[in-house]
Amino acid sequence: MLRICVCVSGGGTNLQAVMDAIDAGGITNTEIVKVISNNRGAYALVRAESRGIDAAVVSPRDYADRELFNRAFLQCVDEAAPDLIVLAGFLVVLPPMMIQKYEGRIINIHPALIPSFCGKGYYGLKVHEAVLARGVKITGATVHFVDEGTDTGLIILQKAVEVQPDDTPEVLQKRVMEQAEWVILPQAIDMIANGRI
Repeated sequence: MLRICVCVSGGGTNLQAVMDAIDAGGITNTEIVKVISNNRGAYALVRAESRGIDAAVVSPRDYADRELFNRAFLQCVDEAAPDLIVLAGFLVVLPPMMIQKYEGRIINIHPALIPSFCGKGYYGLKVHEAVLARGVKITGATVHFVDEGTDTGLIILQKAVEVQPDDTPEVLQKRVMEQAEWVILPQAIDMIANGRI
């Protein structure tokens, strides 16, 4: 049984997609052992608690400096003893010590087709704003392993989504989530859980 810890910052729609896929049998051999958020107001925490999943908040605001936060965050993750850490809309840069300790066991979902529209400053709605500003016709999402760079780890899965002429960043964001993110994140977890990666 693959033990996963899901890290989230906001609404938790990708967390919901993972929970639903576990319920429906789209992800097998997997259990969510903990959900961690850096944001006390994240709706993802409500989603986790409604399923009886252990949920915790570790916020940089609660610590005097980044080093203390990094230690507390790593300790919270360690307590869950996860086999895999899933970054599902987690807007915190992971401490290098965590990336080293869990090397090859952290994955992230990014709302674009890496290497396009990724790296520092590309997150959330900003990605979709940049896609529309550039005028590309195809965007999508990527699941990748996390390394010490920003969105530079080995790509696991990608799924393309068409950009429509009348898209706003919000409309495009929703389509990318529905057609790509919520499809490939559960798929990647299931592949890892069942030894296909």
